[in-house]
Amino acid sequence: MPPVTTHTAPLTSAQAELLRQALIRQGFDFTEKPHALFSAKKGKLNVTVYEKGPKVLIQGKETEDFIRFTLEPEIIGEAKLGYEEILEPDKFEPHFGIDESGKGDYFGPLVIAGAYTDAIIARRLIDAGIMDSKRVTSAARIRKLAEIIRSTPGCATTVVAIGPERYNSMHASFRNLNRLLAWGHARAIENLAAARPDCPRTLSDQFARPEILQRALKEKNLTIQLEQRTKGESDTAVAAASILARERFIDWMDKTSAASGVRLPLGASDSVVSAARELIAKHGPDALGKVAKLHFKTTQVILGTPE
Repeated sequence: MPPVTTHTAPLTSAQAELLRQALIRQGFDFTEKPHALFSAKKGKLNVTVYEKGPKVLIQGKETEDFIRFTLEPEIIGEAKLGYEEILEPDKFEPHFGIDESGKGDYFGPLVIAGAYTDAIIARRLIDAGIMDSKRVTSAARIRKLAEIIRSTPGCATTVVAIGPERYNSMHASFRNLNRLLAWGHARAIENLAAARPDCPRTLSDQFARPEILQRALKEKNLTIQLEQRTKGESDTAVAAASILARERFIDWMDKTSAASGVRLPLGASDSVVSAARELIAKHGPDALGKVAKLHFKTTQVILGTPE
């Protein structure tokens, strides 16, 4: 299906004003247009609200993202812009958010990151466009958002990066990926608790049975209230953590690709197998354990060994 590049929708007067405020917050440039309440442009995206109706006309290659991430959830779906603190108060209470990157990638580290937010910090991050890293396709944008997070006053952050060699050793010791993940999450929470000891709660995207992470926290004598849930990245602190984790992961991938002379792809696809074989041809079989998570079945495919 071709991407949507133009879209119209009816608005109420209140929704039109909400949209105008959203465009201002996102840095759109406003211009005059006949018969329009307002018209604004950012990059190749144009948004015009006409007096008759009123109705909105959205045009440009980013139309679909604008509909999905701004128009529908903020304007048409629920008119909650400016009311999030009332409708979703837990997002604005002091808490840590924890998320990881690299878990499903054959090459690269496992990175667990965390961020602390309260009402003021969360509002600043939302206004700056912080969102789940899976919705950000540009590495440059990931790095820009990560810098915004780090420079936000009061936003304590931590990054726990487990490089492939250490990852392989720890996985052999734990003999279970979820226990390894729990160790990394607990370490990130421990780091944040040292920076913000008065924080009462931590939120993590649920990756396993809740008791696995609870046990890891108990081993570190951490008594903080723990919440785990799927789609945790809808929380601003968890979304910030996902950005920080992704930044560290892509930085490692870029630097290691340059140093090895082999472009290391994401995921665990056929291109990963080809890159791994090229790496072995250039640097020998021992090189694989320095850049890859060896317990993946991909290793057997690369080496041609039976399962």
